[in-house]
Amino acid sequence: MANDVTSNRVAQKWTAGEQIKRVLWAFATPLFRFSPRIFWGWRRILLRLFGAKIGAHVHVYPSVRVTIPWNLDIGDQAAVGDHAILYALGPMRIGARATVSQYAHLCAGTHDWRDPAMPLVKTPLVIGADAWVAADAFIGPGVTVGEGAIVGARAVTMKDVAPRTIVGGNPAQQIGERPG
Repeated sequence: MANDVTSNRVAQKWTAGEQIKRVLWAFATPLFRFSPRIFWGWRRILLRLFGAKIGAHVHVYPSVRVTIPWNLDIGDQAAVGDHAILYALGPMRIGARATVSQYAHLCAGTHDWRDPAMPLVKTPLVIGADAWVAADAFIGPGVTVGEGAIVGARAVTMKDVAPRTIVGGNPAQQIGERPG
């Protein structure tokens, strides 16, 4: 078992190309973070330059932390608020008109704890169109938040949220449904 853990820790988790892109993104990040708040277009351009698929009229605040932009796909008119974390180790989709509020944490990566080597798992994460991830909420790896769903402030969601469902708490549980 010790050999498995040791071999995992020294194993290459990223291709050489991915490692180069990660270094380049680290150098470009100050251009993103120190841009004036209203420079939405500038941040969209930077994210697109690094392979992100960013729709029209997307608002990503300058204090947002994006780990791997080429895994990011944000639909038209979506917004990602101040200090949100987009930990996009795996594919991350934020649907059109969705809102990810301040300090929310979207996590598209984990480790397989069942395997003694605990290999990295890059899981997809989806926030549906017109959904709202409220302030300081955590969305775990592999989770899909359905279209029009709401994840309440400070909720911890480790399971899929059905469309138009409102969840809250830790662990998140259904507390209502959105009309219409």
